[in-house]
Parts: sequence; structure tokens; C-alpha cells
Amino acid sequence: MKLFKCQSGKCNIAGRKIRELREASEMSQEELAAKIQLLGHSISQKAISRIETGDRVIPDYELPYFSEVFNISIDDLLENK
Repeated sequence: MKLFKCQSGKCNIAGRKIRELREASEMSQEELAAKIQLLGHSISQKAISRIETGDRVIPDYELPYFSEVFNISIDDLLENK
């Protein structure tokens, strides 16, 4: 899937929050990818890394997977603080 490159240098606002939640859970990027895969969505460790650094867009259909893994609302993922 080819997605556009963001001019601001950050392609998402949830990546920082995802990284914080993952690290607080003492989970590796590989473990996070595996948990999302078990929920039925194919995602790689490299994709998780790119999401966390803001180099990858998070499509709206992926947000519920992150929300479920971390047991938080999508709104909480999108807080830009």
C-alpha cells in the first residue's frame, strides 16, 4: 500500500502514545505486532517501529487493534499532548 509522505515529518499523532503504552507494558515491538496479529490484522515489527517514529501513517482501520491491545479508547490514542 502506497501512502503519502507527510510534510511535517510526522505521519501520525498516535505513534508517541503507542510507544509510551508499549514501553509502560514492558512489551517489545515484536510482541505488540504479535498481539495485533492474534486479533486478526497482519502488521510487522518494522511497521510498529515506523508508526512510533511517525514515519508511517496509521490507517483508521488499524486504530481499534491498538486500542484493544492497550485497553484504551481510540480518543485516548489520538490525544495530542
